[in-house]
Amino acid sequence: MRNPGSNARPGSSRPRSSTPPTGKRSVLQPGAIGSDERRARTSAPPTSPQSSRSVNSTRRAPGGSTAPRPGNIPHRNPLADEGAPPPRLQQVLARAGVSSRRDAEDLITAGRVQVDGVTIRELGTRADPVRHQITVDGRPISVATVARYFALNKPRGYLSTVDDPFGRPTVMELVPPAPGLFPVGRLDEESEGLLLFTTDGEWAHRVTHPKFGCTKEYDVEVYGTPPRDIMETLRAPLEIGPGDRSTGAEVDVIANTGRNTRLRIILHEGRNRQIRRMCEAVGLSVVSLVRVRVGGVRLGSLPVGQWRTLTSNEVETVSTTPAPRRGKATTSRRRPPGARRAIAAPPDRRPAWGERRPS
Repeated sequence: MRNPGSNARPGSSRPRSSTPPTGKRSVLQPGAIGSDERRARTSAPPTSPQSSRSVNSTRRAPGGSTAPRPGNIPHRNPLADEGAPPPRLQQVLARAGVSSRRDAEDLITAGRVQVDGVTIRELGTRADPVRHQITVDGRPISVATVARYFALNKPRGYLSTVDDPFGRPTVMELVPPAPGLFPVGRLDEESEGLLLFTTDGEWAHRVTHPKFGCTKEYDVEVYGTPPRDIMETLRAPLEIGPGDRSTGAEVDVIANTGRNTRLRIILHEGRNRQIRRMCEAVGLSVVSLVRVRVGGVRLGSLPVGQWRTLTSNEVETVSTTPAPRRGKATTSRRRPPGARRAIAAPPDRRPAWGERRPS
């Protein structure tokens, strides 16, 4: 039976020798990193308080309060930690809604960003928007502490802009005020429907850039009944202006009253007044235009002129769940397991002169 007070290795019947071992295994010298800690851990008896202390245990600080051991401090948000470095300048500009992070890098290298009056041109510079005054082209930015995401059912007669120099009504009058809030994309003055708002520039970039696959769906009413060739023209790439060409759209007929026709149009890009210019190019007159969906966010029963806050699921999936393309159903050409490929039978005719017989 092993003596509990001996320095034998737990689980082994061989006692630990007091002399250094011989062979190829090196011995940790007293001055090496971790040598004192390792000797204290291995030489202490199993019943000592040092060996029975758990890894996540706490020690009692002077005064009787308990404090976590060094190295076991819970992880905190770097932006909320006083000892953490401030965020990079391009991240601050993107969060303020000035531009996307990549475009913010261009603003910095162009010398258009100042921190406390000093022009910054080096990427990777860190700045605290709370402690430092950050300006772009001489105008200070405002950063929201928490990102905001809204959906608005835009009525007619409002401009999709933050400010209008002519004093016309803007969509900012219909949503609650928040620092750095701006509309994501735009709807022209005569169009209605779903319009998103945010203070997160990176999120807005994912919604508006075509490479992220965020589709937009519209309910469009046009005069008359468009013939089939016009419908095919709208689905194909179309010249909608000097040097401007659309990549095509998904167009389906919702209803036909005889006098007007309602169309469902799904765009995979967001050009200025794209649907109206597409209809003008094929000779159709637009009666009304309502956007009903942006990515995974739908207008639903939201009243005209009212807004609501997006859910966390809508924020996460708005640019990652594009609607499937509408078209004919296709069947898979993959053969079931164990099935043999069908080989066509040779033609029932005599081979021509010089033609090889099928083997």
